[in-house]
Amino acid sequence: MSDYYGDQAAFKSETLGRWPEMTYGGILSFLRRPYRRDLTGVDVAVSGIPYDSAVTNRPGARFGPRAIRAAATQLAELKAFPFGFDPFEVLSVVDYGDCFMDPHHPESVIESIQSHIATILKAGVIPLTLGGDHFVTYPILKAQAEQHGAIALLHFDAHCDTWDDDGTRFDHGSMFLRAKREGLIDVDHSVQVGIRTYNDSDHGFEILTAPWIHRHGIEETIKRIKARIGDKKVYLTFDIDCIDPAFAPGTGTPVVGGLSTAQALGIVRELGSLNLVGMDVVEVAPAYDVSEITAIAGATLAHDFLCLLAEKKGAQRFPIGHI
Repeated sequence: MSDYYGDQAAFKSETLGRWPEMTYGGILSFLRRPYRRDLTGVDVAVSGIPYDSAVTNRPGARFGPRAIRAAATQLAELKAFPFGFDPFEVLSVVDYGDCFMDPHHPESVIESIQSHIATILKAGVIPLTLGGDHFVTYPILKAQAEQHGAIALLHFDAHCDTWDDDGTRFDHGSMFLRAKREGLIDVDHSVQVGIRTYNDSDHGFEILTAPWIHRHGIEETIKRIKARIGDKKVYLTFDIDCIDPAFAPGTGTPVVGGLSTAQALGIVRELGSLNLVGMDVVEVAPAYDVSEITAIAGATLAHDFLCLLAEKKGAQRFPIGHI
C-alpha cells in the first residue's frame, strides 16, 4: 500500500491520467495535476493570478488561487459528474503555477499578466486561470486578442464591469468598457449573464439579467447564449459573485438575487459546442467564505470547463439516472 498512496501527484511528470492521493493531504495543485512549465503536448494550462489591487470593496481575492486549488481535491477523486468520464484520460492538463507580479511596481502588472498568458497561448495551449480580482481578465483579453483577434466574451457576473473608464485606471468595474474600446472583444457576439446592477448603457452587450434567468430558466438561457455567440471564438469569464451570496459568500462585492450554484453549473455544463479559447474564475476571496462553499463552487466551474474540452477531444458522457 505504501506504493499506492502518497504518490504526490503534483510532482508527476505525466500529464494524462490521475493518481491516488489523500483528499486531505499532498501538494495542492489544481485537481492534483502535475506542476509543469514545459507545455509540450499539453492541452490546458491552469494558472493562478493572485492579484486584488483593483477592488472597489473588500480585498482578499489574491488568495483565491490557493483556496480554489485546496477546494479541488475532492473533484480529483472520482469520475466527473454528471459527465461520467475521467477528463484526464483524453485531456492533457498541467498546473502552470502562478503568474509572478511585482506588487511594488503596479505599473508592471498588466504586462506581467499579459506575457504570462501569451506564453501559454503561443504554445498552442488553452489557459484556465484562477483569480484574483476581475481586473486580471483585461490583460488576459489583451493576450487573447493578440493571438486570435477580437473575440466574443461570455461574462458571468453580478456586475456589468462597463462603467466609465479613463483608459488607465486599475478598476475591476470598468475594464470591459476599455476592452471594447480597444477592440479586444466583439460585443456583437458577447453576452453578460446574471447581471443585477445598473448601468445607463449596455454598450452593445446582450444582457441576461439574473431576474430574467429566474423567470425563463436554464434552457432558454443556454439557447440565447449559443444564438448570440454562434461559432465565434469565445472567452468565458466567471466572476463568482454571479452566484448569489447565499451560495457564494466568499467574495468582495456580493449582490443578492443571483444565480444558485445549480443554475450556474446547469448553464456552463451545456456550453461545450462553443468555440472556447479560455476561461477564468475570479473574485473568490476566502477570508469571507463559509466552509469553503465559494471556493468549491469556483473549483467545480473550472473543473467542468475542463470536462467540456475533454468532450471536444472525444470523451463520451455516460450520465446516470435522470439528469
